[in-house]
Amino acid sequence: VGGARVWRGALHPPPAPRPPIPDTRARHYTETDACLLTDGDGITAGTTAADVWQGMQDASRTTHARVSYGQVTGEQSVGNARPFLNGMLQRSCDVVLAVGRPEVTAASETAPHHGKIGFVLVGGGHAGGNVTTVRAGDGLRADVAAAVERAVRARG
Repeated sequence: VGGARVWRGALHPPPAPRPPIPDTRARHYTETDACLLTDGDGITAGTTAADVWQGMQDASRTTHARVSYGQVTGEQSVGNARPFLNGMLQRSCDVVLAVGRPEVTAASETAPHHGKIGFVLVGGGHAGGNVTTVRAGDGLRADVAAAVERAVRARG
């Protein structure tokens, strides 16, 4: 009987230890989307929108909200910004940030009609209800991160 065990062991060696499973680098997101509407410069380094984008990414690390941005191409006017903003609303953005005079104006005018969506307006607009305003300048990145975190929690 003892020999059979040895023989069987030789035919079926113990399984080799499995290598450790590497840490995943993919972030697990919630079903919350924060979207940034910018002027034609987008999130080019050195622009206000670049600082806002960094603040949104900081907030995403904390809240696990997905972040995206879109830039208004063509004429930089409120009328031309509206279709881009409407596209974000149709994509079910839960928090909408706007940077640039026409973009902020379009978002400010639209916000009262979309009470379930949080709006963060950079450098202008009127706060209240579902609208938060953030001043451009020093501390913008941190202020945006905090505003997005509050808006995500309020929507969650």
